[in-house]
Amino acid sequence: MKIKTLMLSMLMAVAGTMFTACGSDDDDNKQPVVNPTEGTTVNPSNYDRYQQTVNQIVRTAKSSDKVILVVAFGSTWEQAYDTFDKVVDDYKAQFPGWDVFLSFSSAICINNARAGENVEPRDFFDPEHFLTAIGLCGYKQIVVQSLQVIPGEEYRRVRDSYVKDFMNNRNGDFTEDYMHSIDKQVVVGVPLMGEDNDVDKLAVVLNDESDIKAVINAGGIVAFMGHGNPENYDYYGANIRYTELEQALQLINPGHYYVGTVDMEDNYVGNVIDRMKDDGITSGKVQLYPLMSIAGDHAHNDMADADDEESWYSVMNAAGYQAEAYETTFTEACWKQHKSGDSYIPALAERSKVRALWIQHTREAIAKLGTDDALSTPTTAVE
Repeated sequence: MKIKTLMLSMLMAVAGTMFTACGSDDDDNKQPVVNPTEGTTVNPSNYDRYQQTVNQIVRTAKSSDKVILVVAFGSTWEQAYDTFDKVVDDYKAQFPGWDVFLSFSSAICINNARAGENVEPRDFFDPEHFLTAIGLCGYKQIVVQSLQVIPGEEYRRVRDSYVKDFMNNRNGDFTEDYMHSIDKQVVVGVPLMGEDNDVDKLAVVLNDESDIKAVINAGGIVAFMGHGNPENYDYYGANIRYTELEQALQLINPGHYYVGTVDMEDNYVGNVIDRMKDDGITSGKVQLYPLMSIAGDHAHNDMADADDEESWYSVMNAAGYQAEAYETTFTEACWKQHKSGDSYIPALAERSKVRALWIQHTREAIAKLGTDDALSTPTTAVE
């Protein structure tokens, strides 16, 4: 409900041009939209107009009956946008024959992106409207891939709200025949550390990154800043991943890795410093990295802002460490304005080997299509 309420503030900005629904004229799942220029007095709501805009985007790009919808939380930083573009490019290259779209789950990020906060205005759309457009276009196989790092609040909302509502045909957008046709043909790909064994895989990849390896080889400390979820909700299975990752990295290089968050009780930057001191590390260089798919507000402000006394950079330096949030050795920068030698904050999805882990989750999800591990619709579920 919060997302839908916030969305209303942005709908007025969507162009008034009306588009027909997706699919050919003989698609029995098509929900026709009347064009007011053809004599009707029907005046669709802004919400409908927004949906028709997404319909047009999907209809225009449709080249297959198979689709992958990558869902990120969102951002309003150019570096993040370029990272998202790189992710989409990778998916298109790795999954020929599949149409690929990117969606933001944050209505605030969608609104601010359209308003041009920090960057040139750009349109992004939420998973609900994308899934409706995908259904109206008659896609026969649908993969929703989370670009989250842990299976926390944002991932669960995608899985348990957006996709579930779509499979339940909540708004009555699709015919019963169409709902039958996608039974066990819809799957959700898990986040980067969705399963227990994902933690060890990510630890190996991160430890092998050239810029991270350079810090370790020089005797420095690497501290990752994740997001986390409030502990007063049932996100233990998500928050524990940060502790597990720190443990996995410490097994590879003892005393060199620490993992904290910006939103998880008992694992803030102060808790990270306490663990470092408990290990006898009271000074020295600490390189900070975001444990997030993109480098946006959290990376640049909560982690790297030298003018914010509560940022990780400031707190670490005040505690006697030589903390750095930017680096010059990262070689895979997505940011178009990046020039060799400039300082940079690399995010997880900018690392090709980390993107490969998300892509592997998508491959595993695709393998579930047509099996009992895929999602069923109420019209076909066994009573």
